[in-house]
Amino acid sequence: MTTQVKTMPNQATAPQKSGRVALWYGFLLILIAVGLGAIGMRAVHGLAVTNLTSDVPWGSWVAFYIYFVGMSAGAFLLSSLIHVFDMRHLEKVGRDATLVAIISMILALTFILLDIGRMDRFWHAMVYGNITSVLAYEVRFYVVYLLLLAAELWFAIRHDLVIAAQGTGLKASVARFLKFGSTDTSEKGKERDHYWLKILGAIGIPIAIFGVHGGTGLLFAVVKARAYWNTALFPVVFVVSALVSGTALVTAIYIIKTKVTGKELDASLVRSLAGWMILFLMIDVGLQFFEWIVGFYGLQEEALASLYFMLQGGNAWVFWLVQLGIGVVLPVFLYAVKSTRNSPTAMLIAAIAIVIGILGVRFNIVLPALVHPLLPGLPEGQYHPALLEWAASAGIIALGMMLYTIAVRVLPMDEV
Repeated sequence: MTTQVKTMPNQATAPQKSGRVALWYGFLLILIAVGLGAIGMRAVHGLAVTNLTSDVPWGSWVAFYIYFVGMSAGAFLLSSLIHVFDMRHLEKVGRDATLVAIISMILALTFILLDIGRMDRFWHAMVYGNITSVLAYEVRFYVVYLLLLAAELWFAIRHDLVIAAQGTGLKASVARFLKFGSTDTSEKGKERDHYWLKILGAIGIPIAIFGVHGGTGLLFAVVKARAYWNTALFPVVFVVSALVSGTALVTAIYIIKTKVTGKELDASLVRSLAGWMILFLMIDVGLQFFEWIVGFYGLQEEALASLYFMLQGGNAWVFWLVQLGIGVVLPVFLYAVKSTRNSPTAMLIAAIAIVIGILGVRFNIVLPALVHPLLPGLPEGQYHPALLEWAASAGIIALGMMLYTIAVRVLPMDEV
């Protein structure tokens, strides 16, 4: 009798877990289907189905593009710091950080693809690149960066792929394909993998800083007609905010995944990640403060108009509530109080708050500079994302979640 009572909860656990998994997949598939419908309408009717105009030609999709590029670069820099500088206490999140970097970059490129007038000509940037175009160099950096990310993830999981390939089932089949003939499970083989991870990380750090996210910031900084963007500090702010968002996302994913799978949470790892996350956040806030001060002291009408729109305009709530309130005040408060700083749940809230806040930062990069007319006498630009833009965005983000969910089920992501 006693044995039956003890085993009944375990018997019920599997169906409950299976039901939650099915519900999760169903939810993501619905969002992806809605997103595909919206993308289909955009492909057929062009950008006319959006709220973009000739005054405000960049909107939510560009904001999401730079958001996920930053997420990717930040997560990659975190993983590279682990490998290059032997930060062993963070090694548990190294593989996840690399996987997040890959998926985030795929989402970023998908978002910017939607914003291109002729999506079928996306490859023109590679073939017909202008030698003076920042974008032409940026596209090539993205290709090299993605290849480097894939190589780094492979070396990070190669040893466990070989072991997993000896089993049965879907995970073993995937491992047999991805191990590419490798059979070495010795300690010497693992040391060789770590050596290559250091090499790739050392190569990737400058590519991520100067080529990927610093270069994305440069796309804005070189636009002389927009005073709000045209500062040398802009690419630097992009890189630091990438570290903020990337570290926050990896922290949130680690806590959520550990809780969902029922594994033991490494409290010291969470504290360390939270410390780095808040440190990067404070540096980012300081750089943005300097950027605003320069804008105010410069007394340029265009820069002042952009700052006014961000701080007092119709979308000021994005700055005060999302960017500052949720993205800065809430996580700093949670980290400053000792009881919440030592609480994984509180640090999860702080990490999610930062991820949301950085999205507000991205929208406040794109829109304030565009609403002010370049020529005196023209009306101020107006823009709010259309429902179709939100639907497409939700579908793309759901696709990223689906890719991550599948990846952690079929790849040996947790073995260290």
